Amino acid sequence: MSLDSTFLALADPTRRALLARLADGEATVMELAEPFDMTQPAISQHLKVLEDAGLIVRRVEGAKRPRRLAKAGIEAMEEWLSMLKRALEKNYDRLDGVLAAIEPEKKRLKKGVKR
Repeated sequence: MSLDSTFLALADPTRRALLARLADGEATVMELAEPFDMTQPAISQHLKVLEDAGLIVRRVEGAKRPRRLAKAGIEAMEEWLSMLKRALEKNYDRLDGVLAAIEPEKKRLKKGVKR
């Protein structure tokens, strides 16, 4: 499983909707296909992409093959996004520092004080 395949799988709105549904709990292909105006084989193809990306797993329960979210795939994506979030927070912290340094200068200039 790679982040490339993960984000490629997430690029499709149907697959994102399927993942959102699976966030509520395990479901069969027929249960997942219910709200969509597409065939069961088309839904199965979307599920295969999600499985190949490591975002969902299938278990065998008699004739049923319910799917659920795959912890490892979701955690890998979350870890990557957390790294980006930390980098973004550092950038905002640096910007806050720059703005804080500019503010006293603006006040000083308003009062007419020169260096």
